[in-house]
Amino acid sequence: MKSGAVQGELQYPQGIKWTKQRKCVYAILWQATEPLSAVQIYNRVDKDETEGMYAVSTIYRILAAFEEKGLVNKTTWMGDGTVVYELNRGEHTHYAVCLACHKRIALQNCPFAHVHLEQETTDFTVTAHKLELYGYCKDCKKSQEE
Repeated sequence: MKSGAVQGELQYPQGIKWTKQRKCVYAILWQATEPLSAVQIYNRVDKDETEGMYAVSTIYRILAAFEEKGLVNKTTWMGDGTVVYELNRGEHTHYAVCLACHKRIALQNCPFAHVHLEQETTDFTVTAHKLELYGYCKDCKKSQEE
């Protein structure tokens, strides 16, 4: 979904009521460099500025509204079952997940970009896919070698 943002400028998509809480959650997702769980989003909310307007349940309701409008992609990390959300920027990302520190590193390219299955030959139409690679980030690998 097109977000209306131009070169890093945050603009809110039309078609949804933009409360202060929704704007805050949207801004957190806009700035995020990886998908976030509802609890991670809650922990990033500036509690001083919001004067206690939030509970984790509020974050879940906001994310459900965003998902219904197609503003976020919801996925589950295969390794631990954590449900995470990221803004729908019209493209998808795959991740390498460190088994030690659980850092998620975005892969630069989709390894499946060149794969095209024809419905006539496979009786299956691909609509989406997800890939996570597991291993150790350079910091954890280095500390294991020492």
